[in-house]
Amino acid sequence: MRNIVVVICLITSCALGVRAESLSPADIKSLLENIREKRAAAPSMQADFQEQRKVHLLDEPINSSGKIWFQAPTKFRIERKGNAPSITVSDGEQLWIYYPNFKSAEHYSLAKRSPLDAAISAITTALNLENVEHTFHIAGDKAGKGYDLELTPRNPSMKRIFQKLLLHLSDDLFAERTDMLQPNGDQIVTTYQNPNHAAIPASQFEFTPPPGTEVSTPLGK
Repeated sequence: MRNIVVVICLITSCALGVRAESLSPADIKSLLENIREKRAAAPSMQADFQEQRKVHLLDEPINSSGKIWFQAPTKFRIERKGNAPSITVSDGEQLWIYYPNFKSAEHYSLAKRSPLDAAISAITTALNLENVEHTFHIAGDKAGKGYDLELTPRNPSMKRIFQKLLLHLSDDLFAERTDMLQPNGDQIVTTYQNPNHAAIPASQFEFTPPPGTEVSTPLGK
């Protein structure tokens, strides 16, 4: 599940503003409506990302970078570069995580009422903010530039994945940074650069293991 948690962080966002002004419940409701209108008009997103993961058992943070593609409501692709590259692809029904250095892949079937479903639900809900108020407790501030939302999960299965999610949105209501605190004290911070909302080819969300790949199914068929 560790890899899935990292995926969540890459598709959700946050940062605390400096001179923030608290949002009332009515302000948050209005903001969510505006965000949904933005998502409906621009359902696709791709961007470069930089990630820093602070693990409580390690003295130094783990840094990585790569690119992410997302197509509402549930399709995404993440290509991570560096010493431990990986490719994570979901078409909404199947999820693949491929490790080219080891020529191995993990395959997950979604909608099987497994812990993975809660993780994927967190990904899509937090990104689209569709009915997010039913899934999370929400607090917010108007920052100097953009908005800061603090999401804490209502669902016990989501609470096992993360304790708190801070979501920072730019003035045009798109994600700029994520900050996720996990129950064990680990923290994953992700920033996004060069966002683009052009249409994404369907092939970006398809994956076929290369010949010779060892495929495992950690949660069973």
